[in-house]
Amino acid sequence: MVTSNPFSAMFGRSPFQPLLAHIVKVHDCAEALLPFFEATLEDDWQMAAEHRETITRLEHEADELKTELRLNLPNTMFLPVSRSDLLDLISVQDKIANKARDITGIMLGRKMRVPDEIAQPMREYMRTSVACVGQARQALEELKDLLESGFGRNVSDVMQKMIRELHVYEQQADKQQIAIRRQLFELEDRLPPVEVMFLYKIIDWVGELSDRAERVGSRLQIMTAN
Repeated sequence: MVTSNPFSAMFGRSPFQPLLAHIVKVHDCAEALLPFFEATLEDDWQMAAEHRETITRLEHEADELKTELRLNLPNTMFLPVSRSDLLDLISVQDKIANKARDITGIMLGRKMRVPDEIAQPMREYMRTSVACVGQARQALEELKDLLESGFGRNVSDVMQKMIRELHVYEQQADKQQIAIRRQLFELEDRLPPVEVMFLYKIIDWVGELSDRAERVGSRLQIMTAN
């Protein structure tokens, strides 16, 4: 009997196909933060709201992919990695999209505008975090392609290189976060205390994008080490 379930068809080609479809959606979600942030700097809240709608839609689509993967991943199917590793990986990926949605929710809801003094550092920091997510996506794309020919030293070597690059991005984001927090500390006495509190929260949440992207890399590293 031929199944009409598109997710079953995906698994028939590769168990990593739905994982890749998910992280592509997650990466799109993270990338949409960049024009959203630019709109907030320009006080263009209508445009910011439109970008927020895009991010919310993408996050919802990522949720649907996550649910379908969990429901359709067979228990008995031969997989090149463990079923639990696959389920853990998609959970980590999904939290990236959730955090992007959370960032836009607070910033739009409060009409938060980052102070001019830290606008450019925040722009660069956000770009680094989004690039980190992009590197995690690229690593998963590589893993999917390489796994189709089976595990081997070449697979592990390629993945190690990509994960090292991912770690470099994450370390850069950490340094940028520290510098921005220091700059914000110098501005605190000139800003409303509640705004300062929420600015620190946004700074932390942008950092979580890169942290969680690196966790995706860590799980890929575990998979290729088996």
